[in-house]
Amino acid sequence: MGCCQSSFLTETHPEKDHNLQSNLTHTHSHTTQTHPPSVGFDPPTGGGIPAFSEFSFSDLKAATNNFSSDFIVSESGEKAPNLVYKGRLHNRSWIAVKKFTKAAWPNPKQFAEEALGVGKLRHRRLANLIGYCCDGDERLLVAEYMPNDTLAKHLFHWENQTIEGEMRLRVALYIAEALDYCSSEGRPLYHDLNAYRVLFDEDGNPRLSCFGLMKNSRDGKSYSTNLAYTPPEYLRNGRVTPESVIYSFGTVLLDLLSGKHIPPSHALDMIRGKNIILLMDSHLEGKFSMEEATVVVNLASQCLQYEPRERPNTKDLVTTLAPLHTKPDVPSHVILGIPKHEEAPSTPQRPLSAMGEACSRMDLTAIHQILVMTHYKDDEGTNELSFQEWTQQMRDMLDARKRGDYAFRDKDFKTAIDCYSQFIDVGTMVSPTVFARRSLCYLLCDQPDAALRDAMQAQCAHPDWPTAFFMQSVALAKMNMQKDAADMLNEATALEEKRQRGGRGS
Repeated sequence: MGCCQSSFLTETHPEKDHNLQSNLTHTHSHTTQTHPPSVGFDPPTGGGIPAFSEFSFSDLKAATNNFSSDFIVSESGEKAPNLVYKGRLHNRSWIAVKKFTKAAWPNPKQFAEEALGVGKLRHRRLANLIGYCCDGDERLLVAEYMPNDTLAKHLFHWENQTIEGEMRLRVALYIAEALDYCSSEGRPLYHDLNAYRVLFDEDGNPRLSCFGLMKNSRDGKSYSTNLAYTPPEYLRNGRVTPESVIYSFGTVLLDLLSGKHIPPSHALDMIRGKNIILLMDSHLEGKFSMEEATVVVNLASQCLQYEPRERPNTKDLVTTLAPLHTKPDVPSHVILGIPKHEEAPSTPQRPLSAMGEACSRMDLTAIHQILVMTHYKDDEGTNELSFQEWTQQMRDMLDARKRGDYAFRDKDFKTAIDCYSQFIDVGTMVSPTVFARRSLCYLLCDQPDAALRDAMQAQCAHPDWPTAFFMQSVALAKMNMQKDAADMLNEATALEEKRQRGGRGS
């Protein structure tokens, strides 16, 4: 729900907080799929990756619809210790927001320094970190959103088809390239590398979650998986090293070969017994050559050596795996079996109300008449003020609103903007109607960006208010974002229908 809809990078993990990427097929029924509103932020830098930024908590709260449980993408849901949400920014890009517990990073400076270090990395093989938030006690990370699920989902929980052998080899190479890049940039430590940290972007390309580059807490555990998959040296001294990352990469290679999460000790016994066929995923049905399998098995065996110094480095991983990537020209979405990412135009799917018709026609005069007639009836219940709050400041604020209403009625829209701004800036009372009215004033003054912001603020104040969505639709259309405008118009209409059904049933 909201001004825009999902690309985060999410990570998923059966015991932790890795993000399970949900399918982003646009569904226009408000009751079947909810989309978070979007908030503004920096435009993308070169390569389409947004600039690294510090977000305010209010930005992320708006992007995730007040951190609604509907937008949690951590695989273990609300039980995950560090929740991950999907959200959308005002510039239309999807994000993943990882929310840490208050105790994980008590020192905001340490958290910011760690985030800034990870944020310097930019690579096509990473689901990149694009920002963080350190407001008060809040500690959050913001990353690109990956809409096509995790490697674990495709390997262990597939419903339609398993992941093909060519894609498994591509995953191994791309993640090796990501690790080699991080190592070359002075960030060789990756915490708890596993199949839940490998994500697929909108084009089906595998990427490594940036979340693993940052510790789960200032001094917290680096591994959350079953001890059977943990590097032996970590069990001895509790420290993660570059060699530990290689060990974990070996476990991912085993996952790719077998299609199952096999404990390394068991897999090594099978390898020593020359039972490679038994180790291989039967769903590959012979489409994975024994030559390729032997190379991957040998590399996995090297990565899983007990002594860290006997393991290969990241450059060795790339050098070994690159020759196996024999179909570089075949797009990942083809191999993965997902539709090519395309933004198809959207058309209204429901009969429109008077407000919907006015918005679809961009008839600002008709919208003005409707808002004047509706007055403030939809604001009921949005503010409860104590007797003590009725101060002179409150009276002045309400007087500013009244003057704004007179100017709005008389179509003096610039004066209405000034008066409504006085009311809003005091901040004691939040009125979605005032935001909607000022939004229309901005549209009539040819300021669609400001109009969109106000319409989004109206939605934040009243999340299920159709008018807020209608106004976003008009603002988006004014900004020549026709598909998004049509999507928003559909959502507004769905909310109207839901409200009418609720009224009939009460």
